[in-house]
Amino acid sequence: MKQKIIPIVSVLIGVLAFFLTHRFLESEAAKLDAEWEEYNKRTQQIEVVGAARDIPSGTTLSPDDIGKMKVSLRNVGDRAVRPEQVQLIFGKKIMFNISKKEPILWSDVEGAGLSGMGLSPMINKKMRAISLNIGGSQGVSGMIMPNDRVDILGTFVLPSKTLPGEMESVTLTVLQDVTVLATGQLLAKQQLLAQRTRRATSYSTITVEVTPKEAELLVFAEQSNGKLTLALRNPSDVYYEPRLPTVNFEHLETQIPVLNIERQTKIRKNPAPPR
Repeated sequence: MKQKIIPIVSVLIGVLAFFLTHRFLESEAAKLDAEWEEYNKRTQQIEVVGAARDIPSGTTLSPDDIGKMKVSLRNVGDRAVRPEQVQLIFGKKIMFNISKKEPILWSDVEGAGLSGMGLSPMINKKMRAISLNIGGSQGVSGMIMPNDRVDILGTFVLPSKTLPGEMESVTLTVLQDVTVLATGQLLAKQQLLAQRTRRATSYSTITVEVTPKEAELLVFAEQSNGKLTLALRNPSDVYYEPRLPTVNFEHLETQIPVLNIERQTKIRKNPAPPR
């Protein structure tokens, strides 16, 4: 009897092992598919309208001025003119200089055909627009414009980790590489942008494009009496700094000499000072 049971148990164990292995492989395959889909979203290339030559400010666009080019969807979103929309910008004036092989954005074109539709069409799917009370020096002295990309820093008064019962001021980077949709009432796809320049302008709010989770984070930061400040980025810079510290007075005291040496050696390319 035992000799009959042993083969049956062995078969059942084998079937169970096969089933569990199959389920595990299915789960891993699903994870890989999700990661691959996310990677494709981040690196997806789209075709947009670009400058076929250097286009000076004030130029009235003609077919000779433009061509097609491929760019990362992550970098331009819905802000770039697509080839099927090109007829809407012919005969329109460019508001400031565009270099050859740069994408043409709706914000570059005076009275573009898709403008005047408000903010909502500018927001990418699964994203949200949220306005922050930022102006003056917090907004890089009014130099930030729609379509710029920024890092958002916050300064808060929090319980001290080293002194129980005490409060201390800390500064940390809340979000990196965030797209600005509007400054005050100025939208990137506004109908009349005759006064659009890179000179400083006055505004007290900045509207940014974020995920729903990020929106909750920013609202909480503002409601916690935190002070938010923007750091302006180069539009082609997609670098993400993964390990930024939380800065308090103790960090300042110990890290200022280190940061100055790093600036001289890594940024200014000066030799390290002798010890």
